[in-house]
Amino acid sequence: MADGIFGYPFRRFFFSPPIFREWSGSTGMMDWLESPNAHIFKINVPGYSKDEIRVQVEDGNMLHITGKGVEESQPKDTVWHVAERGTGKGEFSREMELPENVKVDQIRAQVRNGVLTIVVPKDMSSQASKVRNINITSKL
Repeated sequence: MADGIFGYPFRRFFFSPPIFREWSGSTGMMDWLESPNAHIFKINVPGYSKDEIRVQVEDGNMLHITGKGVEESQPKDTVWHVAERGTGKGEFSREMELPENVKVDQIRAQVRNGVLTIVVPKDMSSQASKVRNINITSKL
């Protein structure tokens, strides 16, 4: 049901970019899938435990995902030759506007094998029509 490239749900994804404080490779990269019953977010969080990640809904429809890891300590005489993974876990943050037809009180999340999966169930109850007919008269 997208209106062009930036229609729903893509405008919410493209216009709320990830925020990284210390980006290390694949941390915080996300896939957004939609099934008939739910929106599913999969976010790379390698090395983070469930206690180092926070998933919150603010203002009724803003999903915030943050991670703050414990810095890896290195011996004092260590010399870095390559640091492609970053110099520690650092922090990452993602936020996005949730679609209107979701059950915010039933969101579930789990971390397994370095991937955070968030399942946001859809509200399948009949929604009131967004079309409102206006009666036309000959006088205002």
